[in-house]
Amino acid sequence: MNWNTIEGNWKQLNGRIKEAWGKLTDDELDIIGGKRDRLVGKLQEHYGWAQEEAEKKVDEWSAKLEKARR
Repeated sequence: MNWNTIEGNWKQLNGRIKEAWGKLTDDELDIIGGKRDRLVGKLQEHYGWAQEEAEKKVDEWSAKLEKARR
């Protein structure tokens, strides 16, 4: 799914985000606000991943969303 679509539907996707990354809080999801770079940063912070790994996980997650949409 393209990131503009994800950003536009951020509130509706919060459940799926929490399924994927349960360590993120509601407040953090509000702060992230659909911004990919903020999500990557929070994943690095909570899971101890390097930036490259966090970006890969976000890309995989968005690809799964795209597949589910079809």
